[in-house]
Amino acid sequence: MSSNFLLYGANGYTGTLIARLAVRQGLRPILAGRNSEKLQPLATSLGLEHRAFSLEDESTVDAALNDVTAVLHCAGPFSRTSKPMVEGCLRTKTHYLDITGEVAVFEAIAAKDAEATKAGVMLLPGVGFDVVPSDCLAAHLKRQLPSATSLSLAFTAGQTSRGTATTIVEAQKQGGLVRRGGVLTPVPTAWKTRTIDFGEGPVLGTTLPWGDVSTAFYSTGIPNIEVYMATPPSTYWALVASRYLGWLLGSPPMQSLQKRLIQAQPPGPTDAQRQQGKTRLWGEVSDDGATKVSRLQCPEGYTLTALTALAIVTKVLAGQVSVGFQTPSKVYGADLILEIEGVERLDINNG
Repeated sequence: MSSNFLLYGANGYTGTLIARLAVRQGLRPILAGRNSEKLQPLATSLGLEHRAFSLEDESTVDAALNDVTAVLHCAGPFSRTSKPMVEGCLRTKTHYLDITGEVAVFEAIAAKDAEATKAGVMLLPGVGFDVVPSDCLAAHLKRQLPSATSLSLAFTAGQTSRGTATTIVEAQKQGGLVRRGGVLTPVPTAWKTRTIDFGEGPVLGTTLPWGDVSTAFYSTGIPNIEVYMATPPSTYWALVASRYLGWLLGSPPMQSLQKRLIQAQPPGPTDAQRQQGKTRLWGEVSDDGATKVSRLQCPEGYTLTALTALAIVTKVLAGQVSVGFQTPSKVYGADLILEIEGVERLDINNG
């Protein structure tokens, strides 16, 4: 087996960012995806090998994975694509990484823990934003208050790519999700709000079913978890309205219309927007008598995803793996995020 990795979904917005950054860092990923015609121009421009294959054919998947150490899976929506890729990695004993933020995907992969351990394979979904910075922040807060029974996380979001927008559209009818007593618990969309200071003054935050509702529990063991996104009032009220329109938004004609509109938009933030952008995160843990609060300031979200994904790929290629289902902070510690250039962490201890 080589010390190389396969980047599946390389021709997508985030996959392309990762491929280009990988080459600048001296890595030589094998670019992969469904469509050779879309892959070839990128592979040629970067001087990289490319492989085109569908995830539906097990033998083709196995042939593509047999000679690589790890897969970095970037082709969403992961609710449809992660299962066949994970199963291929288990069959070929290939370490699996992806950039999902979907709770159902994390839970499905967590259920493969025993199988992965037996195969000697690490399954590490969520190596981008979401969930590396928030997972590391959760673990850092747990380290400050080991007795914590409640965790709240929050983040600011910028412009989304077509792939991210498509995932959001497909999830519209699912409602909200929190963790209560260690159990994933459905709640209405935009169930709760709170005022959050990310370091630039208080803003409105609204609950949403972000990936950390799943992963932070595995990382910290904290039984009660909520995740918030900074939300303008107009967006909040649109989310509230979606409680009553979910049946319509989730209907095939409306799904098709929304996806056509997405495809008419730019593929994602421009280089200038990414260079100027910042991602801010906030976290709070508490028990019956104490509270700890910390913040993170990071590069723009898609830039951050490329940086964290490749930082973890580099560790995997160097043999730094823990078999079974993992989260970023479980394998590499709460300070992993501080290895990324441009990240700052601030503790605000409230007693």
